[in-house]
Amino acid sequence: MQELEKLKQELKKLNAEATKIREVAVEKRAKFGRKLNAQKQEILARITEAEKRALDVEVLPLDVTAWSGVNEPMPELYTTLQGSKHPLMMELDRVTEIYQLMGFEVEESRQLDDEFHMFDSLNFAKDHPARDGYDTFRTEEGLIPPAHTSTMQHRVLKKYKKCLDEGGQIAVVVPGRVYRNEDVDATHEHTFYQCEGVYVSKECNMGQMLGILKEFFEKYYGQKLNIRTQPGYFPFTEPSLEFMIEKPKSLGGKKGDFLEMLGCGMIHPNVLRMAGIDPSEYHGFAWGGGIDRLVMLRYGLSDVRHFESGNLNFLREFGQ
Repeated sequence: MQELEKLKQELKKLNAEATKIREVAVEKRAKFGRKLNAQKQEILARITEAEKRALDVEVLPLDVTAWSGVNEPMPELYTTLQGSKHPLMMELDRVTEIYQLMGFEVEESRQLDDEFHMFDSLNFAKDHPARDGYDTFRTEEGLIPPAHTSTMQHRVLKKYKKCLDEGGQIAVVVPGRVYRNEDVDATHEHTFYQCEGVYVSKECNMGQMLGILKEFFEKYYGQKLNIRTQPGYFPFTEPSLEFMIEKPKSLGGKKGDFLEMLGCGMIHPNVLRMAGIDPSEYHGFAWGGGIDRLVMLRYGLSDVRHFESGNLNFLREFGQ
C-alpha cells in the first residue's frame, strides 16, 4: 500500500508540473509535453500493477457487452431488440432543421423557470388568471415548470440584442417541453412539446411572419399550402393571430379544410422594452406551436397520451 500511495503522489506532482507548460517557450512545448506524457504513462502502468498486487486477485478484463457475469451469453430477447429515437424527438429534429435552413439559430428551453420570465417579461397583468396555481404548476420553492416556450423570449431578446446593434436581426427558434394543469384525455396532456419562434429587425412586418410560417409548413408537409388567419389574444403580442393551414393531402385533406396550427403575432412593445430594445426603432414577431400536434397529424394518431405512456409497442412502430 505504501508503494501505491507513493506512486499516486508522483502522479499528482507530475500533473502539477504539466500546468507549467504555458511558461515554457513555444518552440520547446512539444518536447516538454511528450516527456511529461511518457512519464505519466509509465507511472499509470506502475499504479495498475501495484493495485493488482495489493488486491492479490486476478484482474479479468471487463466485457461491457456481457449480459451478466463474464462473457455469459445474452438472452436472445435482448440481442434482437434495438432502441429507437422517440417520435417526438424525430419530429423536433425535422422542425429545427427546416428553421435552421431558413437562417434561424436554435436555443433550448428550460425545465424550470421563474415568475419574471413566465409572466412579467411577457406583459402579463399582475392579476392575470394564468398566474393562478389552478392553471399553472409551481414547485414548493416557487419555481414554475414553463407552460409555454415563450418563457425564453426575454432571454433570447437580451442574448441576441447585439445582432441588432451590429445592423443585423434576431432570428431564433426555441424547442422545449412545457407543462399545463390539464384534465388529461385523448387530445389534452399535461406534458408536451412546443417550438417558439422569435424574429426582430428594423423593418420586419406581419407579412414576413406569415411568409416564414407558410414556408415552414410547406417544407414540412412537402407540398404547396394555402393559409388562413383569424384574430387571437396573447399578452405578449399585438396584434395576435391564430394561424391555420389548408389540411395537407397527405393527411386526407380536401380543398377548404383548414387546421389551426399555432398562435402568433407582432411582439408587444412592452416585451421589447423589457429586453432593452427600442420599439420605436425595432419591430418583431413571434409564434409558438405544439410538436405533439404535428406528430399526431403526420401519423394519423388519435390519442396524445401515447407519447408519455412509455408503451414499447407504440414506440417500436417508429423505430429507425
